[in-house]
Amino acid sequence: MRIQPLTLLLMASLISGNLLGQASTVRKTFSRETQVSIDIQASPEKIWALLTDAAGYPSWNSTVVSIDGQIQPGEKIRLKSTLDEKRTFKLKVKEFVPNSRLVWGDGKGERVYTLTSNASGGITFEMREKIGGFMFPMYAKYIPSFDDSFVQFARDLKQAAEAG
Repeated sequence: MRIQPLTLLLMASLISGNLLGQASTVRKTFSRETQVSIDIQASPEKIWALLTDAAGYPSWNSTVVSIDGQIQPGEKIRLKSTLDEKRTFKLKVKEFVPNSRLVWGDGKGERVYTLTSNASGGITFEMREKIGGFMFPMYAKYIPSFDDSFVQFARDLKQAAEAG
């Protein structure tokens, strides 16, 4: 059986796209924005429960060392990431729309999580983080790439939400 080149191209784009999650980063002089999306065959309630259980993150997410605090509207959390385990990010929960949208951040950036129903009957999870500001060019080179971490976060979430 011979596989046509167009079929191979379509298969490659499906595997590298939303099904497995692929991160992309846009760099500008005063900011950097990274995003990833992935399709998850689970209810928005199940995904939301994972995203808002601060203490549970390390049990399913290999990119998070710990999150202290409550992921609730207006609350402050303290996050430690595998990208820089020595640093604790002090973040505020800025938006909290159950089963749909969660935003947290600090003075230098924001991370936005969105859950959207998709045509396959599942949920498309998207995570987007924009960091920057007037002084960004001075410290940008010290901030590691988020791409691999975002891909792993999305895949970990998919695996945890689709389990059981």
